[in-house]
Amino acid sequence: MPQPLSDSEIQEFIKSIDFNNDGHVSYQEVEKKLDDVANEIDPVPKKHNLHHHERKASDRHRFLRSVLGTDKDRIPNDDFAKKVRDWDVPSLVQDKQKDKDASDFLKGLSWSRRLRAWWSVEGPQTCFIAFVVAMQLAFAIWQLGKYLTTSPYRDGWGWGVVVAKTSAGALYPTMFFLLLSMSRWFATFARHSYYLSQFINWDRSQSFHIKISIAAMALATLHVIGHLCGSFVFGSMASRQNVVTSVLGQEMSYGDYVASRPGWTGLTALACFYLIGAGSVPQVRKWSYEAFQLVHLLMFPMIAMLIVHGTRGIFQWPMLGYFLAFPTLLVIIERVRRLLLGFHKIPARLIVLDDETVEITMSIPKTHWFPYEAGQYILLQVPQISFFQWHPFTISTISEGEAQVHIKADGDWTRRLKDFGKEGKELTHVGIDGPFGAPAQRFYDFDYTIIVGAGIGVTPFSGILSHMQHAEDDQWRNLRRASRPVSRRSSRSRKSSSRPGSRARSMSEKKADGDTEEPAPYDPLRHRRCDFHWIVKSKNNLLWFSDLLNEISTSYFTFPSCYRRITPSPSAISTSNAAAAVDDLSQRQRQEEAGTKKHNPNLSIRLTTHVTQKRPNIATHIYRHLLEAHRTPSHPKSPLTGLINPTEFGRPDLAAILHAHYADMLQLAAERKQRWDEGGETVASMDEGLEEKKRRVGVFFCGPPVIGEELAARCEELTLRGRADGSGLEYRFMIEVFG
Repeated sequence: MPQPLSDSEIQEFIKSIDFNNDGHVSYQEVEKKLDDVANEIDPVPKKHNLHHHERKASDRHRFLRSVLGTDKDRIPNDDFAKKVRDWDVPSLVQDKQKDKDASDFLKGLSWSRRLRAWWSVEGPQTCFIAFVVAMQLAFAIWQLGKYLTTSPYRDGWGWGVVVAKTSAGALYPTMFFLLLSMSRWFATFARHSYYLSQFINWDRSQSFHIKISIAAMALATLHVIGHLCGSFVFGSMASRQNVVTSVLGQEMSYGDYVASRPGWTGLTALACFYLIGAGSVPQVRKWSYEAFQLVHLLMFPMIAMLIVHGTRGIFQWPMLGYFLAFPTLLVIIERVRRLLLGFHKIPARLIVLDDETVEITMSIPKTHWFPYEAGQYILLQVPQISFFQWHPFTISTISEGEAQVHIKADGDWTRRLKDFGKEGKELTHVGIDGPFGAPAQRFYDFDYTIIVGAGIGVTPFSGILSHMQHAEDDQWRNLRRASRPVSRRSSRSRKSSSRPGSRARSMSEKKADGDTEEPAPYDPLRHRRCDFHWIVKSKNNLLWFSDLLNEISTSYFTFPSCYRRITPSPSAISTSNAAAAVDDLSQRQRQEEAGTKKHNPNLSIRLTTHVTQKRPNIATHIYRHLLEAHRTPSHPKSPLTGLINPTEFGRPDLAAILHAHYADMLQLAAERKQRWDEGGETVASMDEGLEEKKRRVGVFFCGPPVIGEELAARCEELTLRGRADGSGLEYRFMIEVFG
């Protein structure tokens, strides 16, 4: 149970509203505090905000009246305090308590369970990083031992050659993995293998690419310093020319070293490397993405210089070229193919959804290496905007040979695309490279899933959920279309059998009647459910794909509580308004769907968003809870977040979420058992592995490791509980990272 506001917090809140200290809270004071809070949390109002210029004054008035709780213009502070207590707004200290409870839970685990939880989140990826570092150390130690113990090298070129060749040894695997991390094909190939993707998580390729690039630049710099300040200096001394001549066959001056093939190619490659690094800083990318892409073309002359760099074989046979060959070939083939794809016109159309979002629908190319799936991403080129720019976007939905992407205008290129559509220009074609990635390969292996994710990295799951909803709804419509009208008698029978607890007619009875039975409104044996929890720091982050979330949220049904698609949870702060909004929305949808029945009632998608940003000011804390819970018939979206689904504040209470889910799973199991017992031969002859599959819950996590470890440990706890109580429920934790 949430910890309610304390008396001191309530008094502090009332004191912040009662500006004139007259012992009463007035309508004007509540309104002024709303303006103050709105300017703090939404200085630039959006359309869903109450203080946006397009919102009606009546909407604002309705909210203020729900806060004041009376039609009077003022209310005594003591009476107002009673109303505040009825709101059930959680205390400010609740977030601290959640953090403490999570910390105490992890500390209370045995070392073996804590280790298993850590391994589930960080283990495989840590092993991969350890493998990369081990490769770097192995080659570095090999080169260090060789040049430290071989007297001609040490006598002729001093400490410089030891430093230069040791760093060069570490550079061999570093450059290999650096170039390999640029290959989207390799990333997609690895992603299609569940076990391989656990160790080589190339969804983190951007982060890995940045880190290993920094390591490569540091090693390359150390290599050059070792030569310029060490080996070139010592190797050009007159006293060491005998040793130099015995190894190189000629005397060498400092200028000779710099002008030699290894000298000038190495310096040129390092200069290219520095230019690429300078053009990759966030400021340059934000200023001009084309500049960022153009400067990256320097990688090709840089790679050429590196391959040529060691071909003279002064100290040893050239090794770097062998390490660069395979990843370089992959990158070159990909880039050449992408350039050619830019000339291949894919029919597309553009729709401007609102001031910030555009939708592009395009035909799926007939030839592609990997099947198109929702949640993957493509590289999109719009020649009418820029021929050279390719940008990654997540596939939202796939239907009837077409794919859709939803694009937020939050950058230079995307704003130009939005302006292009607003100006009434027609998008005729696009270029597509992909698809890449294969997020949550095991997502479709489960009928019951829980997704807990944080930040923009969880975006691919929105595409998966949207696609799953469309696919299930299409299947439902096809089933209804294939069914024939039945007799009045069988129709009455269908009404009775559609309830989960009623006895179903056997298939032989239906055949005898000559009927074709319409699919039942709800069948526990076909039921699927997905709980989606998205954690963001700021509520503004929820706008990243709010359109998709709202599209999913609006398609719910009135089921028993554990089957219902999530709806806005009205709070006591605005019971009449919020309840009226929900009732009106559900009534309108039931009326519409009574004729069309376009949504599959056996699919339940529950969305909950969590905003972790703390608001130390008690008035701001309370007002954002009030705004979040406020709904009206004309505006079912939250005036705070713009979402239909509920939003909670603070760290998610994983214990409460999972225990509630476990209770629902037990109820679903009971529903299925009753269906099995009453279904007769038809149900009994169904797949014997169905019940076993229904008892497995896939838990997918994408976010901070500390939350992942707690989630993994709690999944193991529920699995052990399922064995103990005989329910056989299993919660299988899987890490998913998108970056």
